Amino acid sequence: MTSALSPLIHLVDDDAAVRDSLALLIGTVGLRVQPWSDPQVFLSQFERGDVGAIVLDVRMPGTSGLAVLDMLMAQGVDQPVIMLTGHGTVEMCRRAFKAGATEFLEKPVDDELLIEALQAAVRQHVRSRERLQADRQARERYAQLSGREREVLGLIVAGLTNKEIGRALTLSPRTVETHRANLFAKLGADSLAQLIRGYAELVDEDTA
Repeated sequence: MTSALSPLIHLVDDDAAVRDSLALLIGTVGLRVQPWSDPQVFLSQFERGDVGAIVLDVRMPGTSGLAVLDMLMAQGVDQPVIMLTGHGTVEMCRRAFKAGATEFLEKPVDDELLIEALQAAVRQHVRSRERLQADRQARERYAQLSGREREVLGLIVAGLTNKEIGRALTLSPRTVETHRANLFAKLGADSLAQLIRGYAELVDEDTA
């Protein structure tokens, strides 16, 4: 199973010599490579859950790299895409970036530029997946709160003290303390700053 510790680079290019040389280059920095010669096979078979990046040639017979890029974006694929071309134009570059590419490099590719772009893309993807995982966990924890605990949390995020929360909800200070302790435990927050940073947006969504 692929993890953030073993990123996989999907290399899509119909030129076997280019695939072999780039795969060798990418492997020198410890990244795994999955070469693809046919963009349609790539689209139908590559694992969307992989952590890594996609290197995509612009000019391929049948389905162009730009068409593949459009399909990837339409499917919500989140791996960063680096486009390669031997005949680049300003319009082609502009279209690639507008469609969602993270980088556009011309062949023959400068080794250092490609490696730097790939390493930056992998770091970007790992951070993106981590944020998604953290957001998913936060939503699951938030869903465990009772209605009263959500009310207390909303007032905590709004900056009210325990006494002010008690007056607003007609609760005793001890009851507010109990709700406060329970929601901190359920949300896995060790500090007020962590609580606000992790759940302020969810509170806003809930009260919108």
